[in-house]
Amino acid sequence: MLEHGGRLNQAAERWGIPRSEWLDLSTGINPNGWPVPEIPAELWQRLPEADDGLEEVIRKWSGTPAEAACVPVPGSQAAIMALPKLRKPCRVGIPVPGYREHGHNWRQAGHAIVPIGPEQTGGGATGCDDRWLDRLDVLVWINPNNPTGAIVPPSTLLRWHRRLQKRGGWLVVDEAFMDATPAFSLAPRAGLPGLVILRSLGKFFGLAGVRAGAVLSDSVVAESLKLMLGPWSLSGPGRFVMRRALEDGAWQQQSRMNLQFSASRLRAMLQTAGLTLVGSGTLFQTVRLDRPQPLADQLATWAVLVRVFEQPGMLRFGLPGGESQWQKLEVALAGKPCD
Repeated sequence: MLEHGGRLNQAAERWGIPRSEWLDLSTGINPNGWPVPEIPAELWQRLPEADDGLEEVIRKWSGTPAEAACVPVPGSQAAIMALPKLRKPCRVGIPVPGYREHGHNWRQAGHAIVPIGPEQTGGGATGCDDRWLDRLDVLVWINPNNPTGAIVPPSTLLRWHRRLQKRGGWLVVDEAFMDATPAFSLAPRAGLPGLVILRSLGKFFGLAGVRAGAVLSDSVVAESLKLMLGPWSLSGPGRFVMRRALEDGAWQQQSRMNLQFSASRLRAMLQTAGLTLVGSGTLFQTVRLDRPQPLADQLATWAVLVRVFEQPGMLRFGLPGGESQWQKLEVALAGKPCD
Protein backbone atom coordinates (compact mmCIF):
# COMPACT_ATOMS: atom_id res chain seq x y z
CA MET A 1 0.00 0.00 0.00
CA LEU A 2 1.28 3.46 -0.91
CA GLU A 3 1.22 6.28 1.62
CA HIS A 4 -1.27 9.09 1.03
CA GLY A 5 -2.22 12.33 2.73
CA GLY A 6 -5.07 12.67 5.18
CA ARG A 7 -3.94 10.08 7.74
CA LEU A 8 -5.13 12.12 10.70
CA ASN A 9 -5.72 9.23 13.10
CA GLN A 10 -2.12 8.12 12.66
CA ALA A 11 -0.80 11.67 13.15
CA ALA A 12 -2.90 12.21 16.27
CA GLU A 13 -1.58 9.00 17.81
CA ARG A 14 2.04 9.67 16.91
CA TRP A 15 2.15 13.22 18.20
CA GLY A 16 -0.28 12.84 21.10
CA ILE A 17 -2.48 15.68 19.84
CA PRO A 18 -6.29 15.16 19.65
CA ARG A 19 -7.60 14.78 16.11
CA SER A 20 -9.91 17.78 16.57
CA GLU A 21 -6.92 20.12 16.99
CA TRP A 22 -5.20 19.28 13.69
CA LEU A 23 -5.02 21.43 10.58
CA ASP A 24 -4.82 18.90 7.75
CA LEU A 25 -3.06 20.42 4.73
CA SER A 26 -1.85 17.06 3.42
CA THR A 27 -4.52 16.26 0.83
CA GLY A 28 -4.95 19.21 -1.57
CA ILE A 29 -8.73 19.12 -1.10
CA ASN A 30 -10.83 22.28 -1.21
CA PRO A 31 -11.38 23.15 2.48
CA ASN A 32 -14.60 24.98 1.58
CA GLY A 33 -16.31 22.27 -0.40
CA TRP A 34 -19.67 22.17 -2.13
CA PRO A 35 -22.50 22.26 0.47
CA VAL A 36 -24.20 18.85 0.34
CA PRO A 37 -27.99 19.07 0.71
CA GLU A 38 -30.19 16.55 2.52
CA ILE A 39 -30.16 13.24 0.64
CA PRO A 40 -33.61 11.73 -0.05
CA ALA A 41 -34.20 8.70 2.18
CA GLU A 42 -35.28 6.50 -0.73
CA LEU A 43 -31.77 6.68 -2.22
CA TRP A 44 -30.50 4.67 0.74
CA GLN A 45 -33.18 2.04 0.17
CA ARG A 46 -33.12 1.51 -3.60
CA LEU A 47 -30.49 0.25 -6.02
CA PRO A 48 -28.85 3.02 -8.10
CA GLU A 49 -30.64 3.89 -11.35
CA ALA A 50 -28.32 4.02 -14.36
CA ASP A 51 -30.84 6.12 -16.34
CA ASP A 52 -31.07 8.96 -13.81
CA GLY A 53 -29.56 11.50 -16.23
CA LEU A 54 -26.16 11.68 -14.51
CA GLU A 55 -24.18 10.89 -17.64
CA GLU A 56 -25.77 13.78 -19.53
CA VAL A 57 -25.04 16.13 -16.63
CA ILE A 58 -21.39 15.02 -16.67
CA ARG A 59 -21.18 15.69 -20.42
CA LYS A 60 -22.63 19.19 -20.06
CA TRP A 61 -20.39 20.06 -17.10
CA SER A 62 -17.19 18.81 -18.72
CA GLY A 63 -17.93 19.82 -22.32
CA THR A 64 -17.75 16.22 -23.48
CA PRO A 65 -19.25 15.65 -26.97
CA ALA A 66 -22.36 13.50 -27.34
CA GLU A 67 -20.52 10.80 -29.28
CA ALA A 68 -18.07 10.17 -26.43
CA ALA A 69 -18.70 7.57 -23.75
CA CYS A 70 -19.10 8.61 -20.13
CA VAL A 71 -18.72 6.12 -17.27
CA PRO A 72 -19.54 7.29 -13.71
CA VAL A 73 -17.09 5.63 -11.31
CA PRO A 74 -16.61 5.47 -7.52
CA GLY A 75 -13.78 8.00 -7.61
CA SER A 76 -11.01 8.17 -10.20
CA GLN A 77 -9.02 5.75 -8.03
CA ALA A 78 -11.37 2.97 -9.16
CA ALA A 79 -10.47 3.72 -12.78
CA ILE A 80 -6.76 3.99 -11.95
CA MET A 81 -6.96 0.45 -10.59
CA ALA A 82 -9.14 -0.98 -13.38
CA LEU A 83 -7.63 0.49 -16.56
CA PRO A 84 -4.32 -1.45 -16.38
CA LYS A 85 -6.31 -4.69 -16.46
CA LEU A 86 -7.87 -3.77 -19.82
CA ARG A 87 -4.62 -4.16 -21.76
CA LYS A 88 -2.12 -6.96 -22.19
CA PRO A 89 1.28 -6.30 -20.57
CA CYS A 90 2.97 -3.44 -22.39
CA ARG A 91 5.23 -0.39 -21.87
CA VAL A 92 3.61 2.39 -19.87
CA GLY A 93 5.01 5.88 -19.40
CA ILE A 94 4.40 7.43 -15.97
CA PRO A 95 5.33 11.04 -15.09
CA VAL A 96 7.83 11.58 -12.27
CA PRO A 97 7.21 13.16 -9.94
CA GLY A 98 3.49 12.40 -9.92
CA TYR A 99 0.64 10.59 -8.21
CA ARG A 100 2.21 7.22 -7.53
CA GLU A 101 -0.95 5.12 -7.66
CA HIS A 102 -0.74 5.19 -11.47
CA GLY A 103 2.65 3.50 -11.68
CA HIS A 104 1.82 1.17 -8.80
CA ASN A 105 -1.34 -0.19 -10.44
CA TRP A 106 0.09 -0.56 -13.95
CA ARG A 107 3.08 -2.38 -12.46
CA GLN A 108 0.82 -4.64 -10.40
CA ALA A 109 -1.02 -5.62 -13.59
CA GLY A 110 2.24 -6.81 -15.18
CA HIS A 111 3.17 -3.79 -17.31
CA ALA A 112 6.69 -2.39 -17.72
CA ILE A 113 6.91 1.11 -16.23
CA VAL A 114 8.93 3.79 -18.03
CA PRO A 115 9.50 6.89 -15.84
CA ILE A 116 8.97 10.12 -17.81
CA GLY A 117 10.56 13.31 -16.46
CA PRO A 118 10.22 16.89 -17.72
CA GLU A 119 13.70 16.67 -19.28
CA GLN A 120 12.30 14.11 -21.75
CA THR A 121 9.13 15.94 -22.68
CA GLY A 122 10.59 19.42 -22.79
CA GLY A 123 7.86 20.39 -20.35
CA GLY A 124 5.32 19.82 -23.09
CA ALA A 125 6.62 22.68 -25.22
CA THR A 126 5.67 22.97 -28.88
CA GLY A 127 8.28 21.79 -31.36
CA CYS A 128 9.98 19.34 -29.02
CA ASP A 129 11.22 15.97 -30.21
CA ASP A 130 8.46 13.44 -29.47
CA ARG A 131 10.42 10.32 -30.37
CA TRP A 132 10.44 9.33 -26.68
CA LEU A 133 6.81 8.33 -27.19
CA ASP A 134 7.77 5.59 -29.65
CA ARG A 135 8.97 3.30 -26.86
CA LEU A 136 5.58 3.47 -25.12
CA ASP A 137 2.26 1.74 -25.66
CA VAL A 138 0.45 3.79 -23.03
CA LEU A 139 1.24 7.20 -21.60
CA VAL A 140 -0.39 8.27 -18.34
CA TRP A 141 -0.32 12.02 -17.78
CA ILE A 142 -1.45 14.00 -14.72
CA ASN A 143 -2.75 17.41 -15.73
CA PRO A 144 -2.31 19.53 -13.66
CA ASN A 145 0.46 17.47 -12.14
CA ASN A 146 0.34 16.42 -8.52
CA PRO A 147 2.52 17.56 -6.72
CA THR A 148 4.14 20.13 -9.07
CA GLY A 149 0.99 21.78 -10.45
CA ALA A 150 2.51 21.84 -13.96
CA ILE A 151 0.00 21.99 -16.82
CA VAL A 152 0.68 20.66 -20.33
CA PRO A 153 -1.50 22.45 -22.93
CA PRO A 154 -4.21 20.47 -24.73
CA SER A 155 -2.52 20.94 -28.10
CA THR A 156 0.58 19.11 -26.86
CA LEU A 157 -1.41 16.29 -25.28
CA LEU A 158 -3.37 15.82 -28.52
CA ARG A 159 -0.10 15.68 -30.44
CA TRP A 160 1.14 12.99 -28.08
CA HIS A 161 -2.15 11.13 -28.44
CA ARG A 162 -1.95 11.11 -32.24
CA ARG A 163 1.56 9.64 -32.14
CA LEU A 164 0.53 6.93 -29.67
CA GLN A 165 -2.70 6.11 -31.47
CA LYS A 166 -0.90 5.38 -34.75
CA ARG A 167 0.27 2.18 -33.04
CA GLY A 168 -2.94 1.52 -31.12
CA GLY A 169 -1.63 3.21 -27.98
CA TRP A 170 -3.51 5.02 -25.25
CA LEU A 171 -3.15 8.42 -23.65
CA VAL A 172 -4.66 8.40 -20.14
CA VAL A 173 -5.06 11.91 -18.69
CA ASP A 174 -5.75 12.28 -14.97
CA GLU A 175 -7.59 15.60 -14.54
CA ALA A 176 -8.32 15.26 -10.81
CA PHE A 177 -7.14 18.86 -10.22
CA MET A 178 -8.48 20.34 -13.48
CA ASP A 179 -11.74 21.93 -12.29
CA ALA A 180 -10.10 25.17 -11.20
CA THR A 181 -8.63 25.61 -14.72
CA PRO A 182 -11.22 23.98 -17.04
CA ALA A 183 -9.92 25.69 -20.18
CA PHE A 184 -7.02 23.19 -20.17
CA SER A 185 -9.24 20.10 -20.05
CA LEU A 186 -9.23 17.56 -22.88
CA ALA A 187 -12.86 16.66 -22.18
CA PRO A 188 -14.11 18.49 -25.31
CA ARG A 189 -12.02 16.03 -27.36
CA ALA A 190 -13.20 12.94 -25.50
CA GLY A 191 -14.30 10.07 -27.74
CA LEU A 192 -11.11 9.91 -29.78
CA PRO A 193 -9.87 6.29 -29.94
CA GLY A 194 -7.37 5.60 -27.18
CA LEU A 195 -7.96 8.86 -25.29
CA VAL A 196 -9.04 8.24 -21.69
CA ILE A 197 -9.80 11.14 -19.32
CA LEU A 198 -10.34 10.82 -15.56
CA ARG A 199 -12.37 13.39 -13.60
CA SER A 200 -13.28 13.47 -9.92
CA LEU A 201 -15.36 15.30 -7.31
CA GLY A 202 -12.73 14.85 -4.62
CA LYS A 203 -10.46 17.88 -4.99
CA PHE A 204 -12.16 21.02 -6.35
CA PHE A 205 -15.60 20.15 -4.98
CA GLY A 206 -14.11 19.06 -1.65
CA LEU A 207 -16.09 15.82 -1.73
CA ALA A 208 -13.38 13.17 -1.40
CA GLY A 209 -15.52 11.11 0.96
CA VAL A 210 -18.31 10.52 -1.55
CA ARG A 211 -15.96 8.64 -3.92
CA ALA A 212 -17.49 9.89 -7.17
CA GLY A 213 -15.89 10.57 -10.55
CA ALA A 214 -16.13 9.84 -14.26
CA VAL A 215 -14.15 8.32 -17.10
CA LEU A 216 -14.54 9.98 -20.52
CA SER A 217 -13.39 7.79 -23.40
CA ASP A 218 -14.23 6.01 -26.63
CA SER A 219 -16.95 3.34 -26.54
CA VAL A 220 -14.53 0.39 -26.67
CA VAL A 221 -12.67 1.41 -23.51
CA ALA A 222 -15.92 2.41 -21.81
CA GLU A 223 -17.66 -0.91 -22.37
CA SER A 224 -14.64 -2.87 -21.16
CA LEU A 225 -14.43 -0.65 -18.08
CA LYS A 226 -18.13 -1.14 -17.29
CA LEU A 227 -17.68 -4.90 -17.43
CA MET A 228 -14.67 -4.67 -15.14
CA LEU A 229 -16.45 -2.49 -12.55
CA GLY A 230 -19.76 -4.37 -12.65
CA PRO A 231 -23.26 -3.05 -11.88
CA TRP A 232 -23.99 -0.29 -9.32
CA SER A 233 -20.35 0.73 -9.02
CA LEU A 234 -21.40 4.24 -7.96
CA SER A 235 -23.92 4.38 -5.10
CA GLY A 236 -27.32 6.04 -5.36
CA PRO A 237 -26.42 8.78 -2.84
CA GLY A 238 -23.14 9.28 -4.69
CA ARG A 239 -24.97 9.74 -7.99
CA PHE A 240 -27.36 12.22 -6.35
CA VAL A 241 -24.57 14.32 -4.84
CA MET A 242 -22.52 14.24 -8.05
CA ARG A 243 -25.40 15.39 -10.22
CA ARG A 244 -26.39 18.27 -7.93
CA ALA A 245 -22.78 19.46 -7.51
CA LEU A 246 -22.07 19.43 -11.25
CA GLU A 247 -25.26 21.36 -11.96
CA ASP A 248 -24.32 24.13 -9.51
CA GLY A 249 -22.45 26.37 -11.93
CA ALA A 250 -22.74 29.46 -9.72
CA TRP A 251 -20.93 27.73 -6.85
CA GLN A 252 -18.22 26.50 -9.20
CA GLN A 253 -17.58 29.97 -10.59
CA GLN A 254 -17.40 31.58 -7.15
CA SER A 255 -15.18 28.80 -5.84
CA ARG A 256 -12.67 29.29 -8.66
CA MET A 257 -12.30 32.95 -7.72
CA ASN A 258 -11.98 32.15 -4.02
CA LEU A 259 -9.37 29.47 -4.65
CA GLN A 260 -7.24 31.77 -6.80
CA PHE A 261 -7.16 34.28 -3.96
CA SER A 262 -6.31 31.60 -1.39
CA ALA A 263 -3.56 30.15 -3.60
CA SER A 264 -1.91 33.58 -3.88
CA ARG A 265 -2.13 34.04 -0.12
CA LEU A 266 -0.54 30.66 0.56
CA ARG A 267 2.29 31.32 -1.92
CA ALA A 268 3.07 34.61 -0.20
CA MET A 269 2.98 33.04 3.26
CA LEU A 270 5.38 30.25 2.31
CA GLN A 271 7.78 32.65 0.62
CA THR A 272 7.71 34.94 3.66
CA ALA A 273 8.71 31.90 5.73
CA GLY A 274 11.80 31.54 3.53
CA LEU A 275 10.65 28.46 1.64
CA THR A 276 11.39 27.88 -2.05
CA LEU A 277 8.39 27.10 -4.23
CA VAL A 278 8.87 24.44 -6.90
CA GLY A 279 5.22 23.78 -7.71
CA SER A 280 2.07 25.80 -7.69
CA GLY A 281 -1.52 24.70 -8.14
CA THR A 282 -4.84 26.26 -7.27
CA LEU A 283 -5.40 23.77 -4.44
CA PHE A 284 -1.82 23.34 -3.18
CA GLN A 285 1.67 24.78 -3.12
CA THR A 286 4.83 22.65 -3.13
CA VAL A 287 8.21 23.67 -1.70
CA ARG A 288 11.66 22.15 -2.25
CA LEU A 289 13.75 20.89 0.67
CA ASP A 290 16.72 18.54 0.64
CA ARG A 291 15.44 17.10 3.91
CA PRO A 292 11.67 17.65 4.05
CA GLN A 293 10.88 15.42 7.04
CA PRO A 294 12.34 17.68 9.78
CA LEU A 295 10.14 20.60 8.74
CA ALA A 296 7.11 18.32 8.43
CA ASP A 297 7.80 17.07 11.96
CA GLN A 298 8.23 20.59 13.29
CA LEU A 299 4.89 21.63 11.79
CA ALA A 300 3.31 18.51 13.29
CA THR A 301 4.29 19.70 16.77
CA TRP A 302 1.95 22.62 16.03
CA ALA A 303 -0.74 20.14 14.83
CA VAL A 304 -0.25 21.06 11.15
CA LEU A 305 -0.11 18.07 8.81
CA VAL A 306 1.54 18.40 5.38
CA ARG A 307 2.42 15.92 2.63
CA VAL A 308 6.04 14.75 2.47
CA PHE A 309 7.77 13.66 -0.75
CA GLU A 310 11.23 12.21 -0.16
CA GLN A 311 12.28 11.75 -3.83
CA PRO A 312 12.74 14.52 -4.80
CA GLY A 313 12.59 16.27 -1.44
CA MET A 314 9.39 18.31 -1.30
CA LEU A 315 6.57 19.34 1.01
CA ARG A 316 3.08 19.98 -0.35
CA PHE A 317 0.79 22.40 1.48
CA GLY A 318 -2.95 22.34 0.89
CA LEU A 319 -5.13 25.38 1.53
CA PRO A 320 -6.32 26.39 5.00
CA GLY A 321 -10.04 27.09 5.34
CA GLY A 322 -11.21 29.76 7.77
CA GLU A 323 -9.14 32.62 9.16
CA SER A 324 -8.22 30.72 12.31
CA GLN A 325 -6.60 28.02 10.15
CA TRP A 326 -4.57 30.60 8.24
CA GLN A 327 -3.34 32.05 11.53
CA LYS A 328 -2.47 28.58 12.82
CA LEU A 329 -0.31 27.89 9.76
CA GLU A 330 1.39 31.29 10.00
CA VAL A 331 2.31 30.67 13.64
CA ALA A 332 3.57 27.15 12.86
CA LEU A 333 5.75 28.41 10.00
CA ALA A 334 7.18 31.21 12.15
CA GLY A 335 8.16 28.62 14.74
CA LYS A 336 10.09 26.41 12.30
CA PRO A 337 13.81 25.97 12.89
CA CYS A 338 16.37 27.13 10.32
CA ASP A 339 17.21 24.40 7.77
